[in-house]
Amino acid sequence: MSPDLFAGLIAAAVVLCVLAIGAAVLLVVRTRQQEQLQKRLEPEAATAHDNLDLDSNRPVLQKLARRGKAIEGWVDSDNESAQLLVQAGWRSSESRLVWYVFQAVLPLVLLVLVACFWFFGPAKLHRVIDLILVAFAAAALAFLLPRWVLRAAAQRRRDRIKAEVPLFIHLLVMLFEAGLSLRQVFTSMVNEGRGVLPELGKEFELVLRQLEAGAEISEVLKNLEVAMNVSDLTGVIGVLRQVDRYGGEIRGPLLEMLGVLEERRSLDLRERVNILSGRMTVVMVLFFFPALLIFVAGPAFVSIIRALGNVNGH
Repeated sequence: MSPDLFAGLIAAAVVLCVLAIGAAVLLVVRTRQQEQLQKRLEPEAATAHDNLDLDSNRPVLQKLARRGKAIEGWVDSDNESAQLLVQAGWRSSESRLVWYVFQAVLPLVLLVLVACFWFFGPAKLHRVIDLILVAFAAAALAFLLPRWVLRAAAQRRRDRIKAEVPLFIHLLVMLFEAGLSLRQVFTSMVNEGRGVLPELGKEFELVLRQLEAGAEISEVLKNLEVAMNVSDLTGVIGVLRQVDRYGGEIRGPLLEMLGVLEERRSLDLRERVNILSGRMTVVMVLFFFPALLIFVAGPAFVSIIRALGNVNGH
């Protein structure tokens, strides 16, 4: 590498570092101004937002959690993480503590890995351009990896909830036919059906607490529908809200909803089988068919080659 090129890369790296530091300072200043404005306009809401309900005996973890929450505020301007935390089932203070500490510690860990790469990596990679690329990749990963982890956890739990919906409908029909009201149905599912519906049981426990606190059933079910954002559960909750508000027979709509869900699942299963068949065809063509061709046609090719060899020998 020529000295001029090396000096140019160093200058470019310095400029990028200065710009990154300036952008970070501007983001911090802007975030603090917005927080101060929010505290002035809505002091109670701001206090609830800042309070993580953490143990005061762990100041280090609390400080890391607040830094992780600040990092989340930079990345998630639409406050999507709050809904994803609810969908993942991480409502407790301990779960949120672990999550925010993870967001705060991850950039530090990646920074240490970048430093180790620079000092202990191969000598041929000790160039400024390599350091810039690795640092950029580490910074991008520090901001994107927590979002990927949270979305994956939320999606897995939503899939488990979706799998519990047909059994939930059967239990609803059975309990309503037994003469129970909607509040009694939720109480029965929380007290007796927790092992049958592990994920939905947790949500119904929260619903029951809100109902005992005096909330309206329709409003609580609407909040559950928006928070979970599961299409199958949304249809069932819509039927329950309609029956709770206007009355009427509930067994027929629930059984119709169950039929629609079973038909939809049958179509999804057929689609998965078709995709799996295509993948197995590719695997067979790549691995099984060549071996079969060698096993079947191999002796014939060997005989032909030997015969041609004998002809050439004569």
